[in-house]
Amino acid sequence: MSMKTYAEMFKETKENDEGVFIPFLVAGDPDYDTSLELAKALVDSGADALEIGFPFSDPIADGKSVQNGDIRAFKSGMTVAKCFTFLKDLREYTDKPFGLLLYYNLVYQHGIDEFYKKLSDIGVNSILIADLPPEEADDVIEASNKYGIEQVFIVSQATSNERLEQITKIVGGFIYVASVMGTTGARTEVSHDSTDLIKRVREHTDLPLCVGFGISKPEHVKTVLDAGSDGAIVGSAVLNIIEENLDNKDVMFANVIDYIKEMKKATKR
Repeated sequence: MSMKTYAEMFKETKENDEGVFIPFLVAGDPDYDTSLELAKALVDSGADALEIGFPFSDPIADGKSVQNGDIRAFKSGMTVAKCFTFLKDLREYTDKPFGLLLYYNLVYQHGIDEFYKKLSDIGVNSILIADLPPEEADDVIEASNKYGIEQVFIVSQATSNERLEQITKIVGGFIYVASVMGTTGARTEVSHDSTDLIKRVREHTDLPLCVGFGISKPEHVKTVLDAGSDGAIVGSAVLNIIEENLDNKDVMFANVIDYIKEMKKATKR
């Protein structure tokens, strides 16, 4: 199946006067088939794009919800090879953009060139390597350019304006704005520090900004869009619904679908 680019997605949502909503799933959580059906349900329920995590044993940027999702995926027998198959199956179902969020060791062990070639062959739009700073990213940027994969980077409140300028020169697709310091996880509110960061990043670039880390409620989505973001990324809140309903798949799917629809509705400007 052909794939829509991020540029096309952002243009389309802007024309519809709405922001972008991107939910996150761990491939294989709680098992391969359920995970794939959940991913399909997300795009059918209004998600504009997806962010997919490869399960990893030591996910330093991720909080308890994602760690538990990783553990469930590993217990169900997920491997890197199965993750690639998952992406292929997902691309056969949807033309909506989807990208990876993972850790450098998985890419390095596989071979950078080979890893990016596989992503390109499948039709993956982007990759964000959570523990790879831009200063050490020359090899992956070379591969991303070679194979047409958007290389996404995270900026946070600790990112200086000088570093921000550097990131805007090499980032692709969108800039991932971490709304809080620390690990991922659902928070109760979006702080003024977060909205100030969005405004500061916006002063340095016209690239699309998507805010993640701590976004879990419709009002959070509205807050980050009002501050100048183009979209919101939500992970832990989705994984929490999965974890709370492991013994009842019907309820799990119903609750996930309702949540996605509610969050997407909040992107209407």
